Amino acid sequence: MKKFDPSTSIHDYLVFGEFGDVNPSITDSSTFTFMSPKAMNDSFQNDIEGCFLYSRHWNPINKFLSDTLARLEDAEAAQVTASGMGAISSAVMQICQAGDEIISERTIYGGTYAFFKNFLPKFDIKVKFVDMQNLDHVEKAITDKTKVIYAESVSNPLLEITDIPAISKIAKSRGIKLVVDNTFSPMIISPLRLGADIVVHSMTKYINGTSDCVAGCICSNREFIESLVDVNSGATMLLGPVLDSLRAASILKNIHTLHIRMKKHSENALYLAKEFEKLKLKVYYPGLKSNKHYKLYNEIMNEGFGYGGMIALDLGSYEKAEKLLTRMQEEKVGYLAVSLGYFKTLFSCPGHSTSSEIPEEEQKQMGLSEGLIRFSIGLDNDITIAYERIKNCLEEISLI
Repeated sequence: MKKFDPSTSIHDYLVFGEFGDVNPSITDSSTFTFMSPKAMNDSFQNDIEGCFLYSRHWNPINKFLSDTLARLEDAEAAQVTASGMGAISSAVMQICQAGDEIISERTIYGGTYAFFKNFLPKFDIKVKFVDMQNLDHVEKAITDKTKVIYAESVSNPLLEITDIPAISKIAKSRGIKLVVDNTFSPMIISPLRLGADIVVHSMTKYINGTSDCVAGCICSNREFIESLVDVNSGATMLLGPVLDSLRAASILKNIHTLHIRMKKHSENALYLAKEFEKLKLKVYYPGLKSNKHYKLYNEIMNEGFGYGGMIALDLGSYEKAEKLLTRMQEEKVGYLAVSLGYFKTLFSCPGHSTSSEIPEEEQKQMGLSEGLIRFSIGLDNDITIAYERIKNCLEEISLI
């Protein structure tokens, strides 16, 4: 074996990981050892770089993934969680206490809506749902008790685009935190650069991309992330939404293809949206020049990744939507399933699934038709084949 040459810099010998592995080693351990009682005590009192005490707080692979996500969102720091809802609930409860108020976009993911509408009132936290497309509505809803404005970059399921710079200006003028869910648009939109304070993701979707795990993350400044993991008062530390280290390692590998996947999802979705529009269908896709959000999206998006992989079609009634969903499943267009970001196309009727927590009357007020179908467009190499199958299904049930 070649001996170490003291004249050579030690950096010439350093390798990534314990054994020179190109992927970080998975630390499959819940707890970590210390060389002295003093070191253990110090770790409980202060975060020490490279020193770990318990995986509910941090472990090495979760830290690797968190640091990667921070770079993805141009944040100082990040924290991974066991689900997207774990990220949302932890971030909000870290900021708010009894008596505080939240202003939320009314068109949001059903699980978030239920958390805001049904769960937070138990803790005397009030949520006002507003049409965030109307900035006057946002300003009028603000009181001295407002601590958070919550929005989705691209709303679920109507694909409305939030004017993050404008909302941020309102929030900052009143000392309010702007929290943005960027699940539908990783890489396409960078909310922190546009003025958001905190970004959350359901990594279950595009970031992981293989529909084999549930995970989430919170990206923000270092001070906020450190507050989340504080052993005495941190929401992620005390509520415990811990991401399993094996899953963290899997997501870390998948994230390296995110830029390629987002481009392809977007390319396929834009093709289908244009073809649906030619068929005179009521299609929601912000990449269409006819879409009311097209101009805003182009102003705030990052170039090179397209307009995203989500499309919505409004067929007017649940009966028609149900027929199309059934035929598309039979014709192997993709899968009748909730969630998104998978390599196969997924489709569902959100009013009867992912948005079913929202009362029917409120669905109508926000423009969510019971005949709306949400598509998560897959990574098909030839999307024209999928289009022909969908078109045939539409013709068979007399929708075109």
